[in-house]
Amino acid sequence: MAKKNSETRGAMEMSMGTIVTIVLLVSVLVLGLVLVRSIFSSAKGVVDLTDQQLRGEVEKLFSEEKKLVIYPGTRYVDIKQGKTDGVGIGIKNLNRGTTEEDKFSYTVEVSDPDLRRKCSVTEKDVEGWIVTGRQEINIPLPVGEFSSQKVLFEIPVGAPLCTFRMRVNVKDGTSSYATDFFDVKIVS
Repeated sequence: MAKKNSETRGAMEMSMGTIVTIVLLVSVLVLGLVLVRSIFSSAKGVVDLTDQQLRGEVEKLFSEEKKLVIYPGTRYVDIKQGKTDGVGIGIKNLNRGTTEEDKFSYTVEVSDPDLRRKCSVTEKDVEGWIVTGRQEINIPLPVGEFSSQKVLFEIPVGAPLCTFRMRVNVKDGTSSYATDFFDVKIVS
């Protein structure tokens, strides 16, 4: 009888130890998931950045010889239907042989030949979703300085879930100065 009692007690202690271990492991798993989520959700969209914060982020992306940069550095942005978000662009005056400030301009346009097939929308539709920063003219920039702007998209509810490419074309006066692209993915 004493042997059976000790076996039962041993089994009970073992099952209690197993339960405690499982509870601790689940707790660690939940805390890990919360940490990962907070890390990934701390990245701000362009719409949430002040002009000064955007300028700081754009400045980090410039190298010595880059005339144009796009923030985020991945040149890729997810925008939810019914929400506003976008990219930041930075233009740096790297012209040599002058001390005068130059006047720059830029335009943002669709650069995806498969847009109609992939997304069932036209270039005009997509360009209509740009609510701020589709183009700007007469941006004065002294040599060595840079300017940053926001390009914001307002994606309507019901827009197709797809990915398309946009191109930024920068001119110095009437001459082509720099060009780059970014991709927009519409998500639900």
